[in-house]
Amino acid sequence: MSDVARADIAVAACSDLFRGDGEILASPTGTIAAIGARLARLTHAPQLLLSDSEATLYADTPAIDEPFRVPEGALPYRELFELIAAGRRHVVMGAAQLDRHGNQNLSAIGPRDRPVRQLLGARAAATNTVNHTTSYWIARHARRTFVESVDVVTGVGSDRAAATGRSELVRRIVTDLAVLDLSGPGGTLALVSVHPGVEVGDVVAATGCALHIPERLERTRIPDEAELRLIRERLDPRELRFREVPPS
Repeated sequence: MSDVARADIAVAACSDLFRGDGEILASPTGTIAAIGARLARLTHAPQLLLSDSEATLYADTPAIDEPFRVPEGALPYRELFELIAAGRRHVVMGAAQLDRHGNQNLSAIGPRDRPVRQLLGARAAATNTVNHTTSYWIARHARRTFVESVDVVTGVGSDRAAATGRSELVRRIVTDLAVLDLSGPGGTLALVSVHPGVEVGDVVAATGCALHIPERLERTRIPDEAELRLIRERLDPRELRFREVPPS
């Protein structure tokens, strides 16, 4: 399995985010996260619901760059809000910044009143992180992304969730180097596994905040032969995943 690219491993890690979710709506952001959701539906999570992100649920599971062809049902925008409120959704978001408690910044870099760079904006990040399961896909694990304190809080982390009496709903963070969660002391960033070919020191060097290293640490699993065939032949035959995580 030496020919397995890190992008393939990241796809499998994103697929594993949805294990045990049942019949809920998957809302992945990013090419690899979207391939991962499709892989989950074709393997261990057949009840997972996928949509065109507009108003339709679909029965088929096409390649990442092909349109859905077989509609399964309607998903009007008002019903999306009902799913969110009921917790029947798992979103995989990106982040410009994530801090050691999992607070996310999608809005701006620099002082709040006079930022030096305007970003996407808060959108529904806060609603997502207090109502249903949230994970993150970070295509480039870097110190400027994993910071001690975010400049603007758009998505709620463990400390702010606890301060408002809510349960923290961030499940995991998948990057091009590793899988992390918030199981560290006080709900802080912790290493779950490192991808094959990556060392713990590589992850620590690329993280700009404290990172808990557990005594028992595993390698991120390599997708099996059936998963690799699905990724390479059905879900991403034109290799768009390598635009996010190039082959090493």
